[in-house]
Amino acid sequence: MISISTVPPESGTDDARCADTEEAENDRKRALENAHRNAREASVRGRDTETPSLRLAREYLRLGGHRRSKIDDNIITVRLWEEDPPEAERFWKERVETLSGYERHQVEHFLPTINTP
Repeated sequence: MISISTVPPESGTDDARCADTEEAENDRKRALENAHRNAREASVRGRDTETPSLRLAREYLRLGGHRRSKIDDNIITVRLWEEDPPEAERFWKERVETLSGYERHQVEHFLPTINTP
């Protein structure tokens, strides 16, 4: 005996997809294509969304800088146990130390921390 139900199938189940219209399937395909496009664009845009402080910290580290941040009760201090290479030291003095206190702390925040291994 076959029973005919008046209750529609739950969304997301195989039964629900069997009852989907062509329009619903096209909507799903468009949504998937949009998600893929957005992901591709985000990976390209990601390079443009770096903050100036992150760019400065990355450049300092790329130059071989050894400074590390220490964060204690949300207070950031910078520690330097090894001497920086001359290029990194010059970069720090010219580009980071000349920043306002707030901007300098933003750069220091992106340095590797001694708080975690």
